Amino acid sequence: MKQARLLSDAPWLSAGPAARVLGLLNGGGEEARVVGGAVRNALLRIAPGDIDVATTALPDEVMRRAKAAGIKSVPTGVEHGTVTLVVDGQPVEVTTLREDTETDGRRAKVAFGRDWVRDAERRDFTINGLSVDAAGVVHDCVGGLADIDARRVRFIGDPARRIAEDYLRILRFFRFHAAYGSGEVDRAGYLACIDARAGLADLSAERIRMETLKLVVADGAVAAVVAMADGGLLLPVFGGIAYTGPFAAMIEIEKLMGLATSATRRLGALTVAVTEDARRIATRLRLSNAEAKALDSMGHRWWRLPGMDETVARRRLYRLGEDAYRDRLLLAWARTGAGRDVEQWRALATLPQRWQAPQFPLKAADFIARGIAEGPALGHVLTLAEDAWLAANFPLEPRVLSAIADQTVSRFTRDHRL
Repeated sequence: MKQARLLSDAPWLSAGPAARVLGLLNGGGEEARVVGGAVRNALLRIAPGDIDVATTALPDEVMRRAKAAGIKSVPTGVEHGTVTLVVDGQPVEVTTLREDTETDGRRAKVAFGRDWVRDAERRDFTINGLSVDAAGVVHDCVGGLADIDARRVRFIGDPARRIAEDYLRILRFFRFHAAYGSGEVDRAGYLACIDARAGLADLSAERIRMETLKLVVADGAVAAVVAMADGGLLLPVFGGIAYTGPFAAMIEIEKLMGLATSATRRLGALTVAVTEDARRIATRLRLSNAEAKALDSMGHRWWRLPGMDETVARRRLYRLGEDAYRDRLLLAWARTGAGRDVEQWRALATLPQRWQAPQFPLKAADFIARGIAEGPALGHVLTLAEDAWLAANFPLEPRVLSAIADQTVSRFTRDHRL
């Protein structure tokens, strides 16, 4: 049954790039509406994000009207009916109404149409199947308004069919529930995801990475991840054990410490116990070099950190740098229990705000003056001297530094004479 509601709080409908695009494409026998996430978010009273437009006009007509209005158009996905219009420097994605004619679980072949109901029915979830016209009337032919009110994420129509069209919808189901849902996940959708989980193997690592990183930072991530684990859906994604307890603890720690959410840090808590885990996840999700390095550092002997005193912590901070120190420390905290020894952990976690590591004061010239030739030997001596300086707790007095340099050269010379 079709339903409608007036959207009262959407300033982008009356002014700005989206309003201008609607004005451009409405009339002359064509209609345009804002669709998808912007409508959902406006009803939930959260930031709209990207504002996408659907239209009965074919891509050539969209580009013709844009050219006549002096608006730049880019055929970003014209084979699927998508043209991006650049209005006042902002991109607005415009897509011709369509329906899927053939799918293989990863991509679809589409036919253009003029039926708003058929276009809505091909979308994934009811809350994403809404559209709003230029007058602010929200059109609903899939039950999205009721699900918005109930904070419920449901597939449109038969869940198994929606999933078979694109297996990424399994991950999106849990990600959208974590972001917009409340209570338990929709049972019909949950069971369909479990039945179709083998299809996750057909997805590219890049698409899985994108959804996973969005999922772990959503407000309801813990419940969604636990539901996935209970349904056997994390093993095919990560290829190994998922640690839901440390994941929940990491989120609790972030809140306790007032830290900004970090997708990489939360992914580490969920998937990494040792560095081998980090390397597997980096490969399976095709993480960026920075993400892979961060996970590898988190998993490297984190178990040495619990119970360390501040002297040892300063050496760790010096060696690792602030970001890597914090993330490895928080993993150790999460894996040993967020509710234990809170004040001790808090003191260690706030060390970078209370103490800044000095630079190693000894230079190559200090050792060349003591007879060490330039080359590999000089590098080795500098490393030995830095280790001794750290063990002495970062002294800066010239007399102490001179003694460290003398002792290091003496040790190096003795060892290499043998």
